[in-house]
Amino acid sequence: MAATLEVESTLTDRYQTTVPETVRRALHLNKRDKIHYTIRPSGEVVLTRAEAPEDDPLLGQFLGFLARDISNHPERLQAVDASLVTRIKSLVGSEEVDLDEPLSADDE
Repeated sequence: MAATLEVESTLTDRYQTTVPETVRRALHLNKRDKIHYTIRPSGEVVLTRAEAPEDDPLLGQFLGFLARDISNHPERLQAVDASLVTRIKSLVGSEEVDLDEPLSADDE
């Protein structure tokens, strides 16, 4: 029977924590991987690596269609013109998104 390892981590004021290295190694976790929590009636919480979602078959078919169309008709490709860029910017404004930035207290 394998030995049981126990490790601890601390919650920050924003309820965030670092997953200890021994846990990351045991679950083969990398940056941006997802973690799955199972909460049992006894209050015990089991932490496991979340399985990657299965590929969307319709998206795969659509991307395949695009790849074939581009390959068969490269003359149809067009550069994105300035008016489209202007339109996109008008829809999103000057909002910049940093996916690595922690959530603010209001977003939690």
